[in-house]
Amino acid sequence: MLLWYSFFFGVVFGVAARWGRFCLLRGIRQRMGQDRSEAAGDAPALQAFALAAAVALLASQGLHLAGIIDLNNAQIVRPGFSFAGVLLGGAIFGIGMVLANACGARSLVLMAGGNLRSLITVVFLALGAQATLTGVLAPLRQWLQGIAPTATEHATLHQHMIEKGLSAPVTYALTAMIPAALLLLYAFYRPALRRSPVQLVCALLIGALVAVGWWISATIEVDPFEPAKLNSLSFIAPISETLLYTQVAVGRDFAPISAMVLGVLAGAFITALLTRTARWEGFDSPAHLAQSALGGWLMGFGGVLAVGCSIGQGLTGISALAWATLPAVLGIGLGTVAALKLLPRKAA
Repeated sequence: MLLWYSFFFGVVFGVAARWGRFCLLRGIRQRMGQDRSEAAGDAPALQAFALAAAVALLASQGLHLAGIIDLNNAQIVRPGFSFAGVLLGGAIFGIGMVLANACGARSLVLMAGGNLRSLITVVFLALGAQATLTGVLAPLRQWLQGIAPTATEHATLHQHMIEKGLSAPVTYALTAMIPAALLLLYAFYRPALRRSPVQLVCALLIGALVAVGWWISATIEVDPFEPAKLNSLSFIAPISETLLYTQVAVGRDFAPISAMVLGVLAGAFITALLTRTARWEGFDSPAHLAQSALGGWLMGFGGVLAVGCSIGQGLTGISALAWATLPAVLGIGLGTVAALKLLPRKAA
């Protein structure tokens, strides 16, 4: 049952991400004036990302407030982490995202429509993540994670506010409603997103999916004696686990996160067919292939170090109000902007 829930969860994300062209990198490019399809100052893709983050935050913290889920038990919530290590991981991920011209989630969506560049990116992302988690790069990861470790008494901002004596409704207002209002203000203060109802609806749907993901992992096939950590939208570990399963399936259970990955591919593929955007796309040169491979590998390494990707930290981490999300998102933003300024651009 959980596998099917995860699969259809992925299908909905794949449809929304492909149909709405949901992409943080595209939004940052628009904001920096590097997308000639948008007027100066317009960044509907970045506004869509802000809208999704606002919905994810309000809905997820609302479920937490209602007692339906416990975000303090989320996988992404870490009471101890290295600020410098997570920041560096985020920056490396951002650089890799620019080199590959897509994040992990966007690469899956593009691959489903016939983009062979994204296939290379996805494979190398998985290899980089595996090498960092359990392979030759594990000692380097452990060393970086040990740089000036931060041990927080409370792993989330919500938990911290509650311990300070604030009531749950007041905490929700301060940590969810006010930040979400600021995100919504950014999302709608310029008309670019309002002029694109498809992007708007898809952003709303993706934001809601973050909360749905928390609910699925908290309620479907849960063992009351061994409750698992809660998960929602994220793509570094799922992509890595899926590639590993294709190689070592014997004696290994098919994980719900892999079912989600297959669902994303199925949803994006169906959408590509229906919108007639499915087509084979390759490389301009061997250097372009190397750039996609290196970008994927850097995203795998950086995503593990940052405990998430642009979706896993940028939406899911924010919705959980995890302390580690702050340096991760900051690093992703800094790495992306620096790479966009310094590296030559490749067409998507």
